[in-house]
Amino acid sequence: MKLPRIYSLQEIAALLSVDFVGNPDLEISGINEIHMVEKGDIAFVDHPKYYEKTLASEASVILINKAVECPPNKGLIVHEKPFEAFNFLTQYFKPFVVSGQMQSETARIGNGTRILPNVFVGDQVTIGKNCLIHPGVVLYNGVKIGDNVIIHANTTIGSDAFYYKRGDGLHQKFNTVGTVTIEDEVEIGAGCTIDAGSTGETVIGLGTKIDNQVHVGHDTKIGSKCIVAAQVGIAGCVTIKDGAIIWGQVGITANVTIGKGAEVYAQSGVMRNVNDKQKVFGSPAMDSRSKMRELATISKLGLSK
Repeated sequence: MKLPRIYSLQEIAALLSVDFVGNPDLEISGINEIHMVEKGDIAFVDHPKYYEKTLASEASVILINKAVECPPNKGLIVHEKPFEAFNFLTQYFKPFVVSGQMQSETARIGNGTRILPNVFVGDQVTIGKNCLIHPGVVLYNGVKIGDNVIIHANTTIGSDAFYYKRGDGLHQKFNTVGTVTIEDEVEIGAGCTIDAGSTGETVIGLGTKIDNQVHVGHDTKIGSKCIVAAQVGIAGCVTIKDGAIIWGQVGITANVTIGKGAEVYAQSGVMRNVNDKQKVFGSPAMDSRSKMRELATISKLGLSK
């Protein structure tokens, strides 16, 4: 998430009414979750287990719950509850905008695009040329859709990330301030749900085709010309590279990569990375030939009774 202008470390600390360590004029240009931080960003950490990783990240400023040695050319903002402070900043810079109509006045819609009845188009949504949006589709604020895209009935794009901080009390919601980008020539089936990035983007790449009742989690990146069959569930922060095929009812856990041209057979559970052009199935998914031999062996054992 980019800020509307460059802020200083001192300005951000003043918003939170807390102390800071570092150059007061250190420039801050964005706020991002640790998986996608870059220079100029604020990140947060509230557990010693993750101090080292966060302090060594590309983030320029770290919201932290304990005064520690500040790395060179970085800044620290010491706050008792970094998670809550992070949520405060994201909402301060990107507050939720309520739309009182089915199609926001700030939406931009390209020539030749057809939007059928009962479609909700939120604030700052961009839709390209020659698209077809079927009834009941919901496009949350900030969604970006390319040219020649087809979205079938009752699909929701841009819903909040399924992202909570677990604690002793109720699960604390991470404010979703990211968005979704759908590139050109994509088709998305009926009844799908595509979550926005937590602070960045969820991306569906050029020419990818998604069947009905598919869920795509926050910050997932699906490459170009992929095929995703019905009832697939993809967790957050997954990378699916160009040309991959995911067959029906596959479940993919968070933070894994499906390689270029890989194929995941139906009803598999993917819990680790899949190599380029590799074919896998089973739960946990493994190389398809190895899995076939395993099943054949089990079958023979059953016949030996």
